[in-house]
Amino acid sequence: MTYENIKFEVEAGVARLTLNRPDKLNSFTGAMHAELRDALDRVQSDKNIRVLVLTGAGRAFCAGQDLADPDMASVNGKMPDIGNVVEANYKPLILRLQNLRVPTIAAVNGIAAGAGASVALACDLVLATKSASFLQAFSKIGLIPDTGGTWFLPQRVGMARAMGLALLADKLPAEKAADWGLIWQCVEDAEFAAAVDGLAKQLSTAPTKALVRTRQAMHAAPGHTLEQQLSLEGSYMRELGWSPDYAEGVAAFMEKRAPKFTGE
Repeated sequence: MTYENIKFEVEAGVARLTLNRPDKLNSFTGAMHAELRDALDRVQSDKNIRVLVLTGAGRAFCAGQDLADPDMASVNGKMPDIGNVVEANYKPLILRLQNLRVPTIAAVNGIAAGAGASVALACDLVLATKSASFLQAFSKIGLIPDTGGTWFLPQRVGMARAMGLALLADKLPAEKAADWGLIWQCVEDAEFAAAVDGLAKQLSTAPTKALVRTRQAMHAAPGHTLEQQLSLEGSYMRELGWSPDYAEGVAAFMEKRAPKFTGE
């Protein structure tokens, strides 16, 4: 597939996927979703890829759904079925990110609004510039936070703050988002590129399966009793304990050297 709405590059185990509609603040369209599905298929199938970095071109990360996209247009005076747009595009995107075989980093370089904010929160780690911000703008047009927003927000910041963000649609500066625990880290704009590259390199040389199993275990925890979670931990530990990366990690520890993980 030829990409017109995204950029996709792979180097040294790091896949960098850039939303590339800067004149529209990288807002989503049906065409962009099709390209994202193709790129994420490539990440899933390429065993040389060890981490995914998702970012935006220009001054925004993503402004959410492009309301001028044909998918959102009225037909013969009838309003579009937005639920179909969510089911066809956003639900698969979030589930794909949450189940990807490699860890994911959202590099939020500017405004992340609506679905754009939720897509960032679907990644394992969110790193943002100090000038970036997060906005749940749905209530201003008579909608609810979608793309997982009603799931991510209460889990990350608690019900009171989640409700305030959703109902009031106030912009949340990245620095406060980090203080609240919504994102992993906020860094100065001038240091952002180096911070993203450093984090990507760190994850690309880590034991990939262990990182992904950690994600899966943490996501499963809210629906489990303690006993169920302990059993899940045991099953994952059994699997990982037989992995080449575990053997390498133990050998490196005993030999007092840096490990060389392969992601296996």
